[in-house]
Amino acid sequence: MPNNNGYSYTGPGTNSQGNHYCSRDYGSGSDSNGAGRGDAYHYSNSNGSYYYSNSNGSTYYNNGSGDSTYTDPSGKK
Repeated sequence: MPNNNGYSYTGPGTNSQGNHYCSRDYGSGSDSNGAGRGDAYHYSNSNGSYYYSNSNGSTYYNNGSGDSTYTDPSGKK
C-alpha cells in the first residue's frame, strides 16, 4: 500500500522458516544506488537473531547473543 513517504509497505508476514519479516518497496527508481538496493526489509528470526537491509544498501545483523555486524553502503564492515 503506497503511503506519503514514497514507498509501499509489505508485511508483516512469516516465511517458510517461521521467521517474521516486513519490507518497504521504494519502487524501481530506488535501484539507482545499486542492483538489489533501494528496498528495505528486516527479519526477526525464531532463534532471537535479526537482520536489517536498509534502503541505502547498508545491512545490520545481530545473532541474538550480543554479537552484531554492520556493513555500510560501500560494503565495509
